[in-house]
Formats: sequence, structure tokens, C-alpha cells
Amino acid sequence: MKLSVFILALALIMGIGAPVLGQHEDGSSEFKMALTGDSIITRKLSVYKEPEFLEMIDIIRDADVAFTNLEMLFHDYEPYPMAESGGTWMRAAPSLADDLVWAGFDMVARANNHTGDYGVLGMNLTTKYVAESGMIQAGVGNSLAEAREAKFLETSKARVSLISLSSSFARHMSAGKSRDNHPARPGLNPLRYSTTYVLPQEQFTSLVDTARKLGELNGQDGESRGYNAEEPNKLTAFGKNFTVGDNLEVLNKANDQDLNEITAVINNASRVSDYTIVTMHAHEGEKRSEPAPFLHDVARAMIDAGADTFVGHGPHALRGIEIYKGKPIFYSLGDFMFQNETLDRLPSDSYEAFGLGENAHLADWNDERYAKDTRSFPTVPDVWEAVIAEPKFKDGKLISLKLYPIELGFGKARQVRGRPILAKGELAKKIISDMIERSAPYGTKIRYENGIGIVDLD
Repeated sequence: MKLSVFILALALIMGIGAPVLGQHEDGSSEFKMALTGDSIITRKLSVYKEPEFLEMIDIIRDADVAFTNLEMLFHDYEPYPMAESGGTWMRAAPSLADDLVWAGFDMVARANNHTGDYGVLGMNLTTKYVAESGMIQAGVGNSLAEAREAKFLETSKARVSLISLSSSFARHMSAGKSRDNHPARPGLNPLRYSTTYVLPQEQFTSLVDTARKLGELNGQDGESRGYNAEEPNKLTAFGKNFTVGDNLEVLNKANDQDLNEITAVINNASRVSDYTIVTMHAHEGEKRSEPAPFLHDVARAMIDAGADTFVGHGPHALRGIEIYKGKPIFYSLGDFMFQNETLDRLPSDSYEAFGLGENAHLADWNDERYAKDTRSFPTVPDVWEAVIAEPKFKDGKLISLKLYPIELGFGKARQVRGRPILAKGELAKKIISDMIERSAPYGTKIRYENGIGIVDLD
């Protein structure tokens, strides 16, 4: 045996130089993430050369791991559109997966309200093209167990796990379990929740009376349903639950079974990886900029289970940041790309919804949907403003958190807007000021410095 081989064998036997969790070949103990929100991509990224754009791309590429929520399906129209979509039937050219890789992204979330726009085939084709691009993806599968699974990225510095889930989705998109020899239902990783509407006594009594007069409380054979005199403050009618309270209120509660199953996956992933990212698509909230209260409980439960960061997206706006037990919670990072106006095709359902005939095309649909840019998304600046979050960890501890403001071209032509570049000047300051205001309720302090936001971790 050669001496060098003998020394190596002896070292391994003694444990010298053996790899341990969190210690990788380059010896670095710092690990930087680039985290973004929704990517609704329909146009190439790699053709653009503006300095503000390329500077932004360098931020993503410079990270040890870069993440975005892929709110898009990739296929060539092999599948048919489902009767219900996430609002718009999303589809783009499969080659655009490579543009995300060009931009520097390593990991994508797949659980969102557009996962099932084109059924199981559309979902699986997207999985195929994303896998071929080399990106890690989580949040969908051919069964509930597979959709819930963590997926892993291997880097020279750390092993990173990703868990993707959604609370906003059409029912047919939710993955299911196998039982009694039924095949499992393919779909996304769901976090279901219940909703109860709280009404003052007078309004509640009026609703009970209305429901009774409309026959809503009449079951078969004259039996009463939805209301029990022994529980006079509870009502189930019109497919919703109501109760009595002092003020009008909407109460949401996460499904315990879903929460327990998801946190068990997180706990396992956190013990076989160095860093765990949990990402959730959630539209819920009375205001676009404020999460529904139950999302606070969900995000904190994910951190308690072992997540190192929680990344929210879905409302097409920025929401606040919370530092919980030393870990960052981003309730929404807004839109990284918002190119839903430059889809190639739409199903007939889209045109029929606006009374458009056979000779109408995409531009006509856009004009009708947005009243020629006088309502909805084109009129809301928040939709076109976001940040790239850059948390940096050392030995598993968060040591810095920077926020790079980006803008997506509010007010520009629809064939231009939707692509991100770094925001500069007063707009950059405005975006960070919004984050300062929206994060204040969580006790998070952010300062604007040299064109970016810096979160105070002390």
C-alpha cells in the first residue's frame, strides 16, 4: 500500500477530515441566499442588457442558492385547459425554464393557484421541463406524499432543502392519498383552512331568518340543518360558517392534519440538510399588503418545525418581515416577474367571461379585463414593486439581511412591463419605506442605506 493511501485510510478511520453536516469542501461557513416572489414569465430574460437589469442578475447569480416561485406552466398545448383556473390559464414556452437558470435560479416552488390550470398533464410536463433545466422543484407530485416531499440542492457549501405549499388553489389542484385501492390524486401540496364569519347579534339573527325563509335550513324529510337551537350562536348556511361576536370579522384556521403532516416533513428535512427553505403561496388577507392572521401562526409553526426561512408569495404585493427566533419570515416578497399580459393563447372560457366573440384575441381580452389599463393590476403600483431578499447565514445563524428593491415597469406598455430591474433613486427609497412600514407591526427595524434596505438584527 502506498504511504499516501495508508495515511488517508488511517485518517478516515480516526475521523480526521471526515465530512460533517454543515462543513463542506470549500471550508466556508457563510451561506448567502437570494429569495424572490412570484415569477410569471412569458418572455425571455437573457436578451436584455440594461445596467440595472444585469446588476440585478449578478445579485441572484452571486448567491449560494437562489429561489423563485414558478407561477407558470411549461408545455406546448398538449393538455386541455381545466374548467377552473387560478384566475388566468398560465402557460409559456418550455425553453423559458432555461432563462430562469441563466438568471441564476437553482430552486423553484411549484405549489400555487396555477399548478392545475392545465390539469395533471400540464403539471407533469412542467415538472419534466423544470427537471431538464437542472433546477430543483418542490410542491407537486403524483400523490399527496410526493407533493409534500422536501427536495434537496447540493452545493459545495451546504445542502439545502425546499418545501413548497399553497393555501390558495382550486379544489381539483390538491393532491390526495391512496386508499381502498384507489390511485392517489396528483396535484399540489395543500394547506387547507376553515373560515368562520363573525357577525354582531342583530345581523346574525337577520341572517338566520333569511336562511330559513329561503329554505336553506330545510333538510330532507323536513329536518332542520345548519342551525340548532341548542347552539344559537352558530349557523352553517350558503356553504359558509357564521357565529356571533362584537364586530364583523373573518376568522381562518389552518387544517390541523395538513399542518401536522407538513411540519413533520420540515422537521425531517431540517435534520438531513444544512438549511431548510419553506415557501408558501397565500392570497389570503383583507388587504393585499397584510397577511390574514392565521398565516402568522402557520409561518411560525414552520420555523418551530426546523425551517431556516419562510418565504411567502401570492398577493402580488410586498408584505412585512418578521424575525422569529432569529429566523426570517417574509410574508410576501411580491412579484419578481409579472408577464401575464403576454401569454400566447387563452381558452374560450377567458373570452366568454368578457363577452368576446370568435374574432377577439389576447389584446382584446387584456383591454376588456383591465378596461384599457384603467382598473385592476395596471393601476396598482404595489403590484409592480418588490424586493430580492438576501439573507446571509454563518454556522446556521442569520448574520445579515439585505433587501434589494426592484421595479417591474409600472405604467409602461404591456409588452414591456412585468420584467424586473433594480429600482433606483426615489422609487427605491419608496419601496424600502413600504417595507419599513409593513414590517413595523412585527417589531422589525429596517433602514434605507445606499439604495437598499438593511434589516437590523441586533
